[in-house]
Amino acid sequence: MQEMVKGGNVGLASLSEHAGAVVVGLSWSSEKDDGDADVSVLLLDADGKVRGDDDFFFYNHVAAPDGSVQLLGKSPSADGSEDRISVDLGALPGEVARVVVAASRYGGGCFGDLDDIRLTVADRDGETLLGFGIADASRETAFVFGEFYRRSDEWRFRAVGQGYASGLAGLATDFGIDIDDDEAADEDGSTGEGESAGEDETTGETTGGEKTAEERGTGDAPASAAPTAPATDGTGQDGAALSRGEGPASAAPAGSLTTAEPPAVPTPRDRDTAPASTPAGDAPGAAAPRRRPRSTRKKVTLPKAPKKSLAENPAWRPARLFPVSSLRTDREREARATSVLLSVMAEVPEFGRRLTAGFGAPAGRMETFTEVTLPHGETPRRPDGVIRVERAGKLWTALVETKTNGNPLKSEQVQDYMDIAARRAYETVITLSNDVALEGSPLVDVKIDRRRRHRVSLWHLSWAEVAHQAQMLIRHEGVSNGAHVWLLQELLRYLQHENSGCHGFQNMGPAWVPVRRAIDDETLTPGDPRAARVIESWERLIRQVCLRLGGELGRKVLPVRRTRRGTEPAAQRAALADQFCLDGRLVAELRIEGGPGILSLTADLRTGKARTSVDVQAPEQGYPLAWAKRLLRQLAEAPADLHVQTLVEGTEPGPRGTLERLRPEPADLLPRQGAQITGFRLSLLKGLGNGRGNSETSFIRSVDDAVDRFVLGVVGPLERGPGRR
Repeated sequence: MQEMVKGGNVGLASLSEHAGAVVVGLSWSSEKDDGDADVSVLLLDADGKVRGDDDFFFYNHVAAPDGSVQLLGKSPSADGSEDRISVDLGALPGEVARVVVAASRYGGGCFGDLDDIRLTVADRDGETLLGFGIADASRETAFVFGEFYRRSDEWRFRAVGQGYASGLAGLATDFGIDIDDDEAADEDGSTGEGESAGEDETTGETTGGEKTAEERGTGDAPASAAPTAPATDGTGQDGAALSRGEGPASAAPAGSLTTAEPPAVPTPRDRDTAPASTPAGDAPGAAAPRRRPRSTRKKVTLPKAPKKSLAENPAWRPARLFPVSSLRTDREREARATSVLLSVMAEVPEFGRRLTAGFGAPAGRMETFTEVTLPHGETPRRPDGVIRVERAGKLWTALVETKTNGNPLKSEQVQDYMDIAARRAYETVITLSNDVALEGSPLVDVKIDRRRRHRVSLWHLSWAEVAHQAQMLIRHEGVSNGAHVWLLQELLRYLQHENSGCHGFQNMGPAWVPVRRAIDDETLTPGDPRAARVIESWERLIRQVCLRLGGELGRKVLPVRRTRRGTEPAAQRAALADQFCLDGRLVAELRIEGGPGILSLTADLRTGKARTSVDVQAPEQGYPLAWAKRLLRQLAEAPADLHVQTLVEGTEPGPRGTLERLRPEPADLLPRQGAQITGFRLSLLKGLGNGRGNSETSFIRSVDDAVDRFVLGVVGPLERGPGRR
C-alpha cells in the first residue's frame, strides 16, 4: 500500500491492473466513539462544476442509475466502522473529468473532534492500493479528502485534505450545487398522519478562499480546479447538515417510498416527496416535479392502512412467486434460495449492484446462472451459482457457494472454487450463508497461490445482509419500477419464511452450553478458549441485530467500538473474553443514527437477565422539575416497568424508580441537596433464554426481543414524544 501525503498524486494503473473500479473507504474515530460524519461524492466537468444535481451523491441520493457511483453505507471494521464508496471509473461519462470524495459533520461537531481521519482506496479485488491520513483537522465541518481525475486517458488520484467551515451545503455550493433547504412541511403540505417532517435550519456560508492546485503549482493538476474554501475562524455553522430528519423512524410498508417510472433518476429532493409506488399492474402516477437537492434528511413515510383482502375467509393464502411449503431437505433449500436470490439480482438492477458493488463488480448488464458444471481435475465441480457482469465487452465473473439452515461452509469446497476461478481468470468467489464474517476470524481457511498471475478475491455475504439491503431499497430508499418492488417484496417474504433456512446467524456454537455450565459452577477462568469463541458468536449476533434494526428503521445502526486504531481483533476479543470469564456478562453498545443516545445492551448470564438502556442528556435550560415532567410525558406509552435513574455530578448515584411509580410523583426524580442533574438513564430488564439455537426459548431470540422491546417502547417515544429537543 502506498501512503499519500497532502497534495501528492499517483496514477492508479501503476498501482494495480484492476483499478478500473475502486472502493473508497473513509474512516475516523473518537475517544468516546460518539463522533460521525456523512460522506458525499461529486462528479465534475472540465470547469470544476457538476453537470447537474444528479452528479451530487450523498445520503439523499446514494447511487447513479448506471451504478458508476454507489454509496455503500457504513460497515463494521476492526477499528470501528468505515464508510465505503464504489466508483466504477470506466463507466463514468466522458465529460466527467474529476470525482471528488468528501465528508461533512453534523450536530455541531467538527473534524477536529475526531481522531484517525483516513481515506483508503482498494481495487476491485479488494487489494488496498493507497492510504491518506488527515492530521491537521480543527474546526472544519466538511473536508474534501481526495479526488480522482483524468490525465492523458489515465485515471489518477490526488490527496487533497481541504477543509471547509460551512459544512455540506457550503462545499456543495462551491462545486455548482444549488441547495434547497426550505421547510419541507410548508412546500409539501402540512405534516399529517402520513409522515413526520424533519427539522430544518439555515445553512452556512463558506468562508475565505484559496488558490487552486494548479495555481499553487503542484505540477500535476487537472486542467481546471474548483475554488476551495478553507476554514477560517470556525464561525460557519453546518446548518444544513445539522438537521437529520428527526421524525419517527417507523418502518414503512414495502414499496411505500418508491417512485413512478419517470423520471428514471429522481433528484435527492424528488426522493423526499416521491409518491408511494403502485403494485405491479397498476398505472404509475405522475412524476414529481424536479427540485433542488436538500441537505436535510429524507422524511420517513408511516405505514398506510392495508387494502381489504378479497378472500372469502382468512384460510385463503395469496399466491406467491417463490413458494416454500415443499422444501424438505437442506439441498433443496440451498438450490431454491440460490436461484431465487440470483434471479432477483439480475432482474432488479438496483439490488444486484447493491450486493456486488462492494466486491468490485463493474456497472453493466448482469446475468446469473445456477448449477454450472466446471472442469476440475478428474472430478468436475458444480458451484451453486455464477454471476456475470458485462461492460464494454469485458466480463466480470463470480462463483457463488451457498449454505442455508445454519450449515457451515466447507474449506475444501471453497478452495476448489478459488482454484477454478484462478485458472479460468474469474474475478471472485462469493460465499453466502447464515453466518456473519468477522475481521481476523475467517469462516473458511483457503490458500492463495501468490505465484499465479491472476488474483482471485474471496468475499462473504450473510442472508441477514441480503434481507437488509432489500429492506432498505423497498422500504426507505425507493426503487424506480413497481414490478421490481413486488419482486423484492416476494424475495423478502421468502427469506423470512420459517422453511427457507435463510434466517441469518442462529446458533451460538458448540462452546455455548459448556460455558454456561462453567458460569453456573463458577469454574470459568480467564484464558479459557471456549470463552473467546462465545465472544465471537456474541459479536456476530450484535452485527446481525444492527442489520435487522437498520432495515426496519431505515437508518444506520452500528456497533460501537472503543478501541484505538490498529488494535488486533484477536487481542481485543481475548481481552473481552477474560473480562467475560470474571463477571459473566456479554456487553455491547449500538449507535442508532439520529437516536437519543448510545443504546447499551448487557446480557448477564449469572442472573439470566438482559439489560437495555440509554442515557438522555439533561436540557441546557429550564428547571429540573420541568425536565422530569417532560421526560415522563415523552414516555407516556413506554412500558410501566421501565427504570428511570437521574444522573448527577459526582460519584453518588441519583434517585431512581420504575415509570409506574414515578408517573404520579415526578419530583421523586430530583436529587437531594440540589445536586446538578446531568441526564437520565432509562433501562429495561428481560429474562434471557438458555438455548444456543434460535428456538422460542433461545438466547438469540431473547436478545432480539429485548432490543426490539426497548427500541419500540422507549427509543421510539423519546424521538416522537412532546418536548423532544
